[in-house]
Amino acid sequence: MSGKCVLGIDVGTSGCKILAVDESGKILGSAVEEYPCYAPREGWSEQDPGDWWNGVAKGLRKIMPSLAGKTVGAMGFSGQMHGMVALDADRNVVRRAILWNDQRTEKQCAEITEAAGGRDALLGITNNRMLTGYTGGKILWMKENEPENYAKTRYILNPKDYIRYRLCGEIATDVSDASGTGLYNVKERKWASGLMRKIGLDPGLFPKAVESTEAVGRVTREAAAQTGIPEGTVVAGGGGDAVISTTGLGLIKPGRVGVTLGTSGVVAMGLASFLPNPDGKLQVFCGNAPGTYNAMGVTLSAAGSYQWFRNALGDYEAARAKTEGVSAFRLLDDEASKVPPCSDGLVFLPYLTGERAPLNDPNAKGAFLGITARHGKGHFARAVLEGVAFSLKQVYDLIMSVNPGASSDEIVLAGGGANSPVWRRIFADTFGLPVRTVYGSAEGGSFGAALAAGVTAGIWPNLEATVPLIRPESRTEPVGANVPSYAAQYRKYVKFYDALKWSFSD
Repeated sequence: MSGKCVLGIDVGTSGCKILAVDESGKILGSAVEEYPCYAPREGWSEQDPGDWWNGVAKGLRKIMPSLAGKTVGAMGFSGQMHGMVALDADRNVVRRAILWNDQRTEKQCAEITEAAGGRDALLGITNNRMLTGYTGGKILWMKENEPENYAKTRYILNPKDYIRYRLCGEIATDVSDASGTGLYNVKERKWASGLMRKIGLDPGLFPKAVESTEAVGRVTREAAAQTGIPEGTVVAGGGGDAVISTTGLGLIKPGRVGVTLGTSGVVAMGLASFLPNPDGKLQVFCGNAPGTYNAMGVTLSAAGSYQWFRNALGDYEAARAKTEGVSAFRLLDDEASKVPPCSDGLVFLPYLTGERAPLNDPNAKGAFLGITARHGKGHFARAVLEGVAFSLKQVYDLIMSVNPGASSDEIVLAGGGANSPVWRRIFADTFGLPVRTVYGSAEGGSFGAALAAGVTAGIWPNLEATVPLIRPESRTEPVGANVPSYAAQYRKYVKFYDALKWSFSD
């Protein structure tokens, strides 16, 4: 079958995903490649941009045979936000990228806030606090702690933007990813150059910021040889994963709330216009459609908490998975499903790498609370799933409290965690709302990136026109008897952070 298709590339934390989508919105094929993450010190998180490129190039070579003669109309991008990729004047990588979940920049974030004139003054410029995960603090950290690397740096990019550069040779970012640097005027959709100068950074370090559906360049001959993608293929702006994942859920306008269960967790709502962010408790970024915005809160360890549990305590399930050809996560789900709702009182706090929303505490620590002799592995597995759901329920409550008139009659669940029927049930009972998954919802940002690329390629006139393609797949209704039990457990959960905060730092 001939015709056009588009590709979505998601540069994630655990690996990259390449997705091919045809003109009807059908997924033609996908490829996933993993790469390592480095933690040279406690609280630090880094990756080698060369590993991203090698993974993307390998994934593209794998997916090309599944396109069955179709023409690639454009390539779109999604990627872990806030990462700092430093390039020198020759566009070579200066040091390993510092990632979104790195917590080393608390001092620098305080310095930036003070230089701006305090928190309220900073919010007046960017509409967002300077969080430890954001790019701005990382650049200042490099300037203060690695002056030789800062002196070499000519360009600062986010992770997906490095991959786009490798494909087309153009230095650029998009407005949603720029929003996540903490140095972008979200309301006016332009760089906050005055703030940059106040903190001693050269505005020339930052690339042009384009809209997500804007064409940036074309695949070069060198990149074509390495990836198998035809030379001259259009390369689009794309978006930061937390934002463009919601585009893949059809959350272009208000009225639906999406929850994405990736390594991090995102609760998001599309906005038709700019929304002030009182106290900076949320993140309000530019949306992927021109003139739109996105209100969200991001927890740092969602499916990442379950991955930690599998790696730390799931050796038996991992071994069974290899011999039986099943997922270790599915085996843990089976154990969790045997445990009653609320895990017989066991509570898990998912602050494994600090927390961003709704607590904004880089020193927060994870914990199991209420352990008794009757608790087995299934209890602990279920408590992890429930703790993540409680954390995201807190973010949901915050979005509703600062957005007057906002409402949602369902939760659209996405990301790899959405594949778990047990987790979907826990979310439905915790939120007291139906939980829906939609076509492409398990694909993360790669599906939204492909849809945005389709607009770039002229397949669809705008992102709003892609919403009908995102058809429902599953619906999980809350169980009436479980809702009050989860409400009581949730009230207990939200008290634990304040009770334990004193112990999280020296």
